[in-house]
Amino acid sequence: MDSAAVKNYLIKLQDRIVARLEQVDGKQFRRDSWDRPPDRTGISAGGGISCILEEGNVLERGGVAFSHVTGDKMPPSATAHRPELAGRRWEALGVSLVLHPRNPYAPTVHANVRMFVAMKDGEAPVFWFGGSMDLTPYYGFAEDAVHFHQACRNSLAPFGDGLYPKYKKWCDDYFYLKHRQEQRGIGGIFFDDLSEPDFATAFAIQQSVGDHFLSAYMPILERRKDTPCSERERNF
Repeated sequence: MDSAAVKNYLIKLQDRIVARLEQVDGKQFRRDSWDRPPDRTGISAGGGISCILEEGNVLERGGVAFSHVTGDKMPPSATAHRPELAGRRWEALGVSLVLHPRNPYAPTVHANVRMFVAMKDGEAPVFWFGGSMDLTPYYGFAEDAVHFHQACRNSLAPFGDGLYPKYKKWCDDYFYLKHRQEQRGIGGIFFDDLSEPDFATAFAIQQSVGDHFLSAYMPILERRKDTPCSERERNF
């Protein structure tokens, strides 16, 4: 297991995504590096880089965040279904983003790739990866839905035909809005607790999902960002 390699990948992924978004928007993200001191919640160290854009030319608001935090004791919520990990040291790192375009014909998008590690002296670390990307159109276009899901499928295709349908259904179930009895947008893919068959493969899946985000979303954003619209569509 190599968490340093994961961290290096995630920081570079954040840089790539932000650079591409700035190229399309024409405005720069505000970058904020942060460090969190130890506190009583069990977090012993933490830091990250938050990249925020507000009132852009294309993005009304967007955030692309990297974080890396560690703790001395696993929180109860993290060990509810893994009681054998209770009391272990831990670290969590990931990149997450949400983008809200100014034009209502361009869809909102969410994405996240992450890794969690639980450690105990004298024992091998226990790790797992997670990730997702999903699209929320306000005005739906079939070609955009096909394109987004094809990119999601492409990200998982090198690892077998069964992953895309599994992770698509997981996304549909995870982002189902029970109080509204509807899906959140058109879905995408979602996975968690991924550690099989080994670290290298699980990490490769995470990287492929992260690497396919721009090809999944940017063609849609560029196609819709200049669609004629008025306050009627924005209010809707």
